[in-house]
Amino acid sequence: MGSAAISVAGLTKRYGSVTALAGVEFDVAPGTVFGLLGPNGAGKSTTIRILTTIIRPSGGRAEVLGRDVVRDARAVRRLIGLAGQFAAVDPNLTGRENLRLIGRLTQVPRERIRPRAAELLERFLLAEAGDRPVRTYSGGMRRRLDVAAALVADPPVLFLDEPTTGLDPQSRNALWALIRELVADGTTVLLTTQYLEEADRVAARVVVIDEGRIIADDAPAALKARLGDTVIELSMGDGERAASAAAALTSRLGTAPEQEGPLLRFTAQDGSRLLIDILHVTEGIGLVPRAVAVREPSLDDVFLALTGHRTGVPGPAAPGAEQQVEVDQQVEAS
Repeated sequence: MGSAAISVAGLTKRYGSVTALAGVEFDVAPGTVFGLLGPNGAGKSTTIRILTTIIRPSGGRAEVLGRDVVRDARAVRRLIGLAGQFAAVDPNLTGRENLRLIGRLTQVPRERIRPRAAELLERFLLAEAGDRPVRTYSGGMRRRLDVAAALVADPPVLFLDEPTTGLDPQSRNALWALIRELVADGTTVLLTTQYLEEADRVAARVVVIDEGRIIADDAPAALKARLGDTVIELSMGDGERAASAAAALTSRLGTAPEQEGPLLRFTAQDGSRLLIDILHVTEGIGLVPRAVAVREPSLDDVFLALTGHRTGVPGPAAPGAEQQVEVDQQVEAS
């Protein structure tokens, strides 16, 4: 599968009649951040569980640093770190005790465990809280400790499943900075997220997955460039005014805006010219926007264009999708 740090080819996962993954394929270059994006139920966490040897695929192949995740599962586990969606640390132990325990469990040389724990507490800005029980930590502190725990054995490949869910903006920014530091030191990071701006800021490459299938694979800038240079958003005040304005704009300009309640949205290569034309039409029909915003396209705009829904709003659920989630949870807990 080449020299990629992570290689996935034709990966499938089925639960009875439910298909969670349908032929997923991608490669991750060493020493980069790779973003796996999609809404809940898209197949992101299932992919992570297969790559980290928690569950087996139904078909296809996956390798981490040349080791097959099924045939060489034990070797793969020695090469990876995983911070899942839920903190894996013990709330009754101190931060330092948690990291030392992980060191023993992952067979870090005994003489290296204490200095490694101290090093990680310092690096993740937890040194002052290192001897306090984790139950006294804030959500952001727990998340940083969870990522630190995944790094105790100094793995060359790190998997982060929804790493910033529930974190405040300051904690998210701090975690992004830490991820950049890890990559600068040579670590390969695969992260899953629903936060499009997160992948835009840290990922060199992004795969967009929806209903178990990859629908886009490119650099964030290239994905956004598909939509045009500019997004124009018009706030019309209410849905009725927006619908009337949309009909007039479509008729006069030959371009239909996306309507989301009272909001109309256009994407264009020549945003300045389109904006002038839009305002001319709306003024002429007596429906001047309450507010106008002009911005660059986001990856959320890309996801909407590709799937017809935004990342926080999953598409139509496949039959048996609830069964799939239940089975996945049972497997993960076992």
